[in-house]
Amino acid sequence: MNGFDIDPQWAWLSVAALLAIAELVVPGVFLIWFAVAAAATGLVTLVTGVPLPFQIALFALFSIAALYGGRRAYASAPVPTSDPLLNDRAARLKGRTVTVVGAIEHGEGRVRVGDSVWNARGPNCDAGTRVRVTGVDGTCLIVEPEAALPPAED
Repeated sequence: MNGFDIDPQWAWLSVAALLAIAELVVPGVFLIWFAVAAAATGLVTLVTGVPLPFQIALFALFSIAALYGGRRAYASAPVPTSDPLLNDRAARLKGRTVTVVGAIEHGEGRVRVGDSVWNARGPNCDAGTRVRVTGVDGTCLIVEPEAALPPAED
C-alpha cells in the first residue's frame, strides 16, 4: 500500500461529496446531478464490486438519468418569482417611450433605449420623434408614434 490506494466505491463516494460541495460553493443546480450519479455508482460498486469499465458505464447511465430526472422535476415545479420578466429585457420595454435615432423608413429604423440603440419597426418617423414600444419581435422593437409628446432635443 503506497498511501494512494483507495477502494473504487470510496473513490466514487468521495467524488460525489466533492461535487456536492462544489454545487454549494458555485450554485447552478447542475453538479448536484453528477454527485447523485457518482453516489449511486459508489453504492452499486460497494454492494456488487463491479469492475471499472462497468462502473464508468454505470456512472454515465446514472448521470443521464439524474440529469433527466432533475430537469423534469424543475420543469414541473418552476420557482415562483415576483418579477417574471427579470431576464427578458426586451419584454420589459413594452409600454416604454423611446426616441428614434435612425429615421424609421419603409417600416424599419433605430431607437435609443437608455444608453443602447435597438432595431425598430413601425410607421415612418423622423429622427428625434418620441415613440412608444408596443411589442417585441426577437431583438426588434415594434413601435408606434407618441403624438402627445414633443420631439426630444438630444
